[in-house]
Amino acid sequence: MQDLWLIGIGTGNPNHVTLEAVAALRDAALILVPRKGPGKEDLADLRHQILDRIGSPAPVAEFDMPLRDDGLPYLQRVAQWHGRIAAIWARTIEAHRPEGPVALLVWGDPALYDSSLRIAARLHPMPRLRVVPGISSLQALTAAHAIPLNTVGGAVTVTTGRRLRDHGWPAGAETVMVMLDGECSFQHVAAPDAEIWWGAFLGMAEQVLASGPLAEVTPRILALRAEARARHGWIMDSYLLRRGPGG
Repeated sequence: MQDLWLIGIGTGNPNHVTLEAVAALRDAALILVPRKGPGKEDLADLRHQILDRIGSPAPVAEFDMPLRDDGLPYLQRVAQWHGRIAAIWARTIEAHRPEGPVALLVWGDPALYDSSLRIAARLHPMPRLRVVPGISSLQALTAAHAIPLNTVGGAVTVTTGRRLRDHGWPAGAETVMVMLDGECSFQHVAAPDAEIWWGAFLGMAEQVLASGPLAEVTPRILALRAEARARHGWIMDSYLLRRGPGG
């Protein structure tokens, strides 16, 4: 049975890589690195920089990420995409026949809005999994703005832009952490007392931040986001919403 290690590497800052992750990457027999297509080469480059920095001796196998079929309903589209990725992992591992653990460098933390664990579950036979936690965008965002994630005794909901757009502010949540929002769903939130803390390229040299009353700062965030995306060809951002002045 193959050992598969899913190693969280944080949100882009090489200093986010924990000592546990460093040790695991040095002990791996093969490291898989995804390529996400034109304009996103620096995502793979950053993974190589991390490996060079820690002195990992393992061979690296790059693979091309498949595209999603946008003609399918969302859940069916994601399920099909996960299946295709699992097949690519299996072929890549079989081609290299590593005599030891296979490692994947996972952006952020493997347990939070990342598909690696679900994709691994599609492999046959099922590998022995090890998860090395990483700094998530929740941690990186709140650290960058120097704010707590929660109010005193308050509830926090972590959700996606799609759900915020379709269902509005989650019931009972004082604080809402939003990830995977390519459509800037915050601009449609009907909460006049809400504040927002937004960040892109968290932890990286390119980091961009903005915060303030949602109604006032929304145009600035939209402009900053469009500029950053145009400059880099891609963007990773997240934001925290909270009702009232600072919670």
